[in-house]
Amino acid sequence: MSAFLNDRNSTVKVLKMSGKIEKFNQESVIEEFESITKEAGRVQRETLRKILEENSNAEYLQRLGLKGRTDLESFKACVPLVTHKDLEPYIHRIADGETKPILTGKSITTISLSSGTTQGKPKFVPFNEELVKSTMQIFQTSYAFRNREFPIENGKALQFIYSSKQFKTKGGLTANTATTNVYRSKEFKNTMKDIQSQCCSPDEVIFGPDFNQSLYCHLLCGLIYWDKVQFISSTFSHSIVHAFRTFELIWEELCTDIRDGVLTSRVAVPSIRAAISKLLKPNPELADSIYKKCLGLSNWYGVIPELWPNAKYVYGIMTGSMEPYLKKLRHYAGNLPLLSADYGSSEGWIGANVNPQLPPESATFAVLPDIAYFEFIPIREKLEEQELVKSLSTIVYTESEPVSLTEVKVGEEYEIIITNFAGLYRYRLGDIVKVMGFHNSTPELQFIRRRNLLLTINIDKNTEKDLQLAVEAASKPLADEKLEVVDFTSHVDLSTDPGHYVIFWELSGDATDETLSGCSNCLDQSFLDAGYVGSRKVKAIGALELRVLRRGTFQKILDHYVGQGAAVSQFKTPRCVGASHCVVLQILCSNVVKSYFSTAFGCT
Repeated sequence: MSAFLNDRNSTVKVLKMSGKIEKFNQESVIEEFESITKEAGRVQRETLRKILEENSNAEYLQRLGLKGRTDLESFKACVPLVTHKDLEPYIHRIADGETKPILTGKSITTISLSSGTTQGKPKFVPFNEELVKSTMQIFQTSYAFRNREFPIENGKALQFIYSSKQFKTKGGLTANTATTNVYRSKEFKNTMKDIQSQCCSPDEVIFGPDFNQSLYCHLLCGLIYWDKVQFISSTFSHSIVHAFRTFELIWEELCTDIRDGVLTSRVAVPSIRAAISKLLKPNPELADSIYKKCLGLSNWYGVIPELWPNAKYVYGIMTGSMEPYLKKLRHYAGNLPLLSADYGSSEGWIGANVNPQLPPESATFAVLPDIAYFEFIPIREKLEEQELVKSLSTIVYTESEPVSLTEVKVGEEYEIIITNFAGLYRYRLGDIVKVMGFHNSTPELQFIRRRNLLLTINIDKNTEKDLQLAVEAASKPLADEKLEVVDFTSHVDLSTDPGHYVIFWELSGDATDETLSGCSNCLDQSFLDAGYVGSRKVKAIGALELRVLRRGTFQKILDHYVGQGAAVSQFKTPRCVGASHCVVLQILCSNVVKSYFSTAFGCT
């Protein structure tokens, strides 16, 4: 087993023989995955040993008294559970240019940035070649299982992927989003070619400095290669929905470009213009075909299979905060399957989707036991409901000791702890997952929520999932007026006494006051948490407020994050906007056109 782990990336190595890349062997990758998951416990222990051995001289581990030991018992006894805040001083020393081993044995030369949409600002995360290798391993593993169910032929992928702005830290390290670091790697290009997933667009589009120009050219390249596109994808489903909402507005201009063979003046970046000009030739026949197909669509239903008839599926992360976009994505995809991509974070990957036939809402992710060492904190939350209304008692949390990968139980929820090859040790990701079953001896996880994303004022505790379900329920009356919620977020307003929930909606059109008043009541009643209901009944929480936004407000929020250097590929709409999101809150509040207070629990 040790010999295997010394070559743990055997499935992701790009082998060259006679100058040619060896053909991807789908069944070999699956066999390798089956092998390591049959001995998940043993592989985990060897993975931990390798991580600790490689980084034994790191200052962080030395300070904790590990003294080069690599056994599990010593590791758990010496190394505490930590959050990003605990490691920030070490990471910033690395970013400031200290070259001695601080978190890892080898120097860290690159910093990854989280999207910043959860905490209000990006986190610095160490990045190294080991994370690139694990990314390629995840990509190849999930592709092998996906291709067995939905085989594709030689072709291309219409991928809505974008880089972020790159900058240098104080110490001269390159800082990018995690996705950009991967896209810039040689391994990424080789792997994408190997698994028949090459992007339609040239690098100049992917790494272009202007998101809107890159999006336009992604769509244009997809149309140029209409008969070669095998699937449509992006990191997150939000990016695909955003792309086709944009397509609805610019499709005629795209047709004109294809017909005349001349790129629109809206694309002004010289490098992008030069790259696209090499691909764009006058093609009146294709332009007329696209024009006719678009005119024949009913409210853009099924636009993806109509324009890309050889596409087999739509692919991207569709769980968690991406679930609200599934309805619109299904509208665009028509009868094409939606396949949820793998499970990971800026800190590293966790599991691959080896059951691609499952709908996104039921997607599970089998943990790869050789990419990191994983622990799981059982979630135990108890609400003292008997005293709820009388004394407004608090929520009691009890936290159990972490268990190993193979000790988790089906049906239970856990918070994930990760120890990886890039300097994170017993790091709390803050993700809550549910164990749905096992693939051999490795668990299959379903993402449930982020632990720290809560709407709470008193003893209430509503999660991102609770908010999503409330919005889904309350938005149903909009269908009668042929309207939909384009996007949404929330805020806890404590400027009033008592405080109250504020839900922001951007709609696709104008709804009547009567409908929106009903929606505000339904929102209020759809938060089923006992702490919230009880607090509303005794007026410890004020009436919920629904604020309707101008069209384009969430585009302004996206532009704000992109302007700060975030990559659109990594963008997630912040679902709970707090004090750390002051600019976003300002954008929201300055774009409110109507406001409605709930009367569900009596007069306001």
